[in-house]
Amino acid sequence: MKTGTILAIAIAAIVLVAGIYMIDIDQTEEAALPEVTVDGGNLPEFDAEVGEVEITEETVTVPGLEITAPDDAEVASN
Repeated sequence: MKTGTILAIAIAAIVLVAGIYMIDIDQTEEAALPEVTVDGGNLPEFDAEVGEVEITEETVTVPGLEITAPDDAEVASN
């Protein structure tokens, strides 16, 4: 690794550790949800016209591939 990269990683680690230890959050009061009552109401209704999807199935023959590695003698002569 180059010296600049190592230095950048070291500085980033120091800043991260310092940031974690510099912040101290204490909860001073418990949270509570408000009490809510709901009466009545109406959900909306929708009519939707959607397109059709037709799925067909067909068989396809995929050509095979044959690889022959050259001999070491052929490679050396090139």
